[in-house]
Amino acid sequence: MSGEKSWKIKELCGETRFNKEKILQGQGVDEPLSETGLKQAAAAGLFLTNVKFTHAFCSDLTRTAQTMQGILEKSKLCKDVTVTYDSRLRERKYGVAEGKALSELRAMAKAAGEECPAFTPPGGETLEQVKMRGKEFFEFLCQLILKEAGQKEPFSQGAPSNALETSLAEIFPLGKNRDSELNSDSGVPGLAASVLVVSHGAYMRSLFGYFLTDLKCSLPATLSKSELMSVSPNTGMSLFIIHFEEGGEVKPTIQCVCMNLQDHLNGVTETH
Repeated sequence: MSGEKSWKIKELCGETRFNKEKILQGQGVDEPLSETGLKQAAAAGLFLTNVKFTHAFCSDLTRTAQTMQGILEKSKLCKDVTVTYDSRLRERKYGVAEGKALSELRAMAKAAGEECPAFTPPGGETLEQVKMRGKEFFEFLCQLILKEAGQKEPFSQGAPSNALETSLAEIFPLGKNRDSELNSDSGVPGLAASVLVVSHGAYMRSLFGYFLTDLKCSLPATLSKSELMSVSPNTGMSLFIIHFEEGGEVKPTIQCVCMNLQDHLNGVTETH
């Protein structure tokens, strides 16, 4: 298998009532989407309606499950895709601070002589623990894609891999501005997979940090490192290309195509 590629979109879940009220949910407060959140999920689904996903992974909390459902209900190509609900994709655990206002967490951090987000409240996860959880999921996903790609016949011209590529390039910045980058290695087989992942803001910020620091993820010229580490807006979309070389240990190279895309939310009005 030479130069297999997999695409990956990471989607943040929609708004809940507690998001709006700036209350920490973490893992212990399993709040459903608000009316605005349901609209955001539906809008994300319409935006992705013509994208073909080969895999779908989701945090097993209610707000992410509802977001995933909202996306797939609008899909023309993925209504029957099997969703894997994985606890490794859950939001950071905030322990005693869950259900409390964000301002209370900041006050707890100040009292301890620390600052957010590095501060870990009693019973919560450290940033390193969240990072390791994300790393474990990512390595599992890489192994899964590589194993499945190795079991398939090589793609021929006009094969499904090209269809995966086209369905993504039609709506993401890569198709408009970065087509030459995508095709710079035209001798390499096309996409092995198109993976949709729905998770949470603090968790994804930690995983993106792992991509940047440990895996040396390349960024678009218009994206700064500080933007990479910012918290995603509700249903913000980020797109990465993960590229594998043949042989040896799995050591992917990662290209960030876009971060926290919100184009789909232009017509969504907030419900009070």
